[in-house]
Amino acid sequence: MTEQYLGKEPLTLMNRTSFDLKWKMTLVLAATLIATVGCTSKNYVREQTTPLINKTNELDDLTAKNSKDIKDVDQRAQAGIQNVQAAAAAADQKALAAGNDADKAQLSANGASQRVDLLTNAVINLDNYRPVVETAVHFGFNRDNLTKEAKEAIDQLAASVATTKGYIITVEGATDSVGSSEYNYDLSQRRANAVIQYLAAEKSVPAYKIYLIGLGKDKPVESNATRDGRAKNRRVDIRLMTNTGAGTTTPAQAPTNQTPTASANPPSL
Repeated sequence: MTEQYLGKEPLTLMNRTSFDLKWKMTLVLAATLIATVGCTSKNYVREQTTPLINKTNELDDLTAKNSKDIKDVDQRAQAGIQNVQAAAAAADQKALAAGNDADKAQLSANGASQRVDLLTNAVINLDNYRPVVETAVHFGFNRDNLTKEAKEAIDQLAASVATTKGYIITVEGATDSVGSSEYNYDLSQRRANAVIQYLAAEKSVPAYKIYLIGLGKDKPVESNATRDGRAKNRRVDIRLMTNTGAGTTTPAQAPTNQTPTASANPPSL
């Protein structure tokens, strides 16, 4: 048998086979150890990183929720601001409307005061005149147009104009008590104007000879508590009047292009 030496000791075939086997086992063990260490390292890394990843995901979810909540709060705040602004604008409009109503009320009060003053002056100046012919024409409810009977009554009064010197004609419009004072003043004016237009257009009475007084519902001739009384109050009283000094020249006899003075004749209302 051939002997081989490894160092000082001879290496037999059996010893060589045993050596090779040990060497292979050593390599396998080393590889197994390396693989085990690798797996252990991966598991360790996974164990360490998994909680961090989970925590990061939780923080992302929380951030998203907070962002949504902030957006919702902002939307509610904007809606609240818009509601407050709308309420403030509405309050401003109501205040403006209230101011306008107060101005209108003041104007109405001033107008009523002026009507009283003018009517007082007219009554004072009418003391210088005496009635020649008087008549009253009546109107339907909320109407200002002359009826056939009303025109006939005006015709009869106008027939005396030609024979009356230094005359004036007073026209007093009136209403019943239905409706507001302002509306009735306006209605009484329209009724009186209808008479004036008829006198001027149909009877050629100069405008400066006619004096208008709108009384509204302030001078009833009958009680407004009954239907018949209200019908009698819807009227225009017409008076043909002459100056007590008819033999002298008065402003009422002035040419049509001149305006009579307030001291001689009652002012028109």
